[in-house]
Amino acid sequence: MSFCCGASMIGTRGTLKHMHTSLKNVPLLFCPVCKRSEVHHLIRSEFEILAEYATGEGIPEVNFSDYIRGKKLEDLFENCSSREQEDPLQLLTSQIDMSLDLLMVAKDMQDRHWERQLYERLQVLSYQREKQAVRRSAD
Repeated sequence: MSFCCGASMIGTRGTLKHMHTSLKNVPLLFCPVCKRSEVHHLIRSEFEILAEYATGEGIPEVNFSDYIRGKKLEDLFENCSSREQEDPLQLLTSQIDMSLDLLMVAKDMQDRHWERQLYERLQVLSYQREKQAVRRSAD
């Protein structure tokens, strides 16, 4: 499980651009709070090699899943607490629950800095959950 700014990162697949090459279906970890994403650590070296090769050969688009051997891409997300395919409202609720649990720990430890960070995260996550609930009710 990976964390970013206190929130657990969500496992997903996406497209990344490396110079003039687009690499599709790259396993990523995404932070729902700050929107940062990163290549999954278990395939980072393969991603870098493929990106450099494809760019050097002038290949405009590569499907990353075609080049990974021996690792099932779905297995990479086994240790993620959340996946992008989950219900967005449930995913945000789960993130809020985890942050509230961490807030209790921060209070027990009397770590005021961590508490402030968690309050900020909770504000962002709550706002995103409200937006998602409004979208859902509009559908």
